[in-house]
Amino acid sequence: MFKNSEGYSDPTAGLAMSRIMKEYRQNRKTDWKRQYELKNRRKVYVISPYAGDIKRNTAATICYCRYVIDFGAMPVASHLLYPQILDDRSKDEREMGLMFGMALLAVCDEAWVFGSTVSSGMEAEIAEAKRLNIPIRYIEEVPE
Repeated sequence: MFKNSEGYSDPTAGLAMSRIMKEYRQNRKTDWKRQYELKNRRKVYVISPYAGDIKRNTAATICYCRYVIDFGAMPVASHLLYPQILDDRSKDEREMGLMFGMALLAVCDEAWVFGSTVSSGMEAEIAEAKRLNIPIRYIEEVPE
């Protein structure tokens, strides 16, 4: 039973507080469910060109990631992250970035290959996905 500040029973305030707390718990339950679903989406490793026309390829990869999100999965695109941190002209840092990408690929549920051109870096990622028995999906064009 809810008691007021003087210690007396206050059923009206108790009922109001009970309803407020029930509504609060229901809202939190909905939020927690949505957060759980977002955190546990399938992880899709995005395989697409980077070298060459880096500006155009980066923009295309961002579109591919959006496509993955709209499909209901979580995109993982290491070539959007590591070239911003590591120096691709340094042999050691390039190797480090490639290995970081392969480590991310290993925790993904699927690999999606975008575009009709496959670079040597993409070939290595496809080979690694095959070695790890990760399902590969080929997508030549992303619908707008």
